[in-house]
Amino acid sequence: MTRDADPDFATTLAHGIDILGCFRAEQPELANKDFARLTGLSRSAVARLTHTLVELGFLQRVGAPVRYRLGASALALSYPLLASMQIRQMARPLMKQLADHARGAVSLVVRDRLQMVYVETARSNEALQTRPDIGASLPMLSSAAGKAWLARATDDARGAVLNQLRVADPAHYAAHFPSLAAARRDLERKGYCGNNMEWRPDAYGFAAPLRRPYQSLLYVFNCGVPSGDGPYRERAADIGPRLVALARETEVSLGMF
Repeated sequence: MTRDADPDFATTLAHGIDILGCFRAEQPELANKDFARLTGLSRSAVARLTHTLVELGFLQRVGAPVRYRLGASALALSYPLLASMQIRQMARPLMKQLADHARGAVSLVVRDRLQMVYVETARSNEALQTRPDIGASLPMLSSAAGKAWLARATDDARGAVLNQLRVADPAHYAAHFPSLAAARRDLERKGYCGNNMEWRPDAYGFAAPLRRPYQSLLYVFNCGVPSGDGPYRERAADIGPRLVALARETEVSLGMF
């Protein structure tokens, strides 16, 4: 069911959340005209929404001409979610061990609509061009983590997400969908899948999901390493099984199996 056809869908609330979702790390400040362009809303609708969000603390006004940054209320809203994720505390020491061994970054990610988002990360290599941080996102189809989620998800969940991805960005979908079949085979055979510079030309990615959702979320462990540190197959043979072992040990610690 589309938004327009859903009688219980609160459109104004959704538009306000869409405004908050426009910010990126590389674009921490936006003006009303930027929100209008990114959301398709009218300037007058955007002005009412940004005024309300400022009053509630989710946005702050800066500079002249006026631009907006995220406010402290946006950060405070995420804390109860992160604090409730017991898996983060349990997995963190194991993630750091693997990050040190791999000379890269090991992260825990979950799906957020049509992307994957970091909820925990451990780094040992500051030379990485991409330095994952909590709240940052990964593309669904071109990252190892996204493909691992799609490979492990139920048929219904995978089909729904793939259809939305196809509609949202047909060119990206056409370029990366064919690699999903290999990821599903790898996950079935080896317990992990990889990304040979498909997302970034300077990095390999490897990912292993939990075997089933925990507290309604399907978590994926992801490891990113510089492509200059060795051949892809050699790095996959070393890191992949260790990533699977990390996922299995975490499942045991959580009492899942």
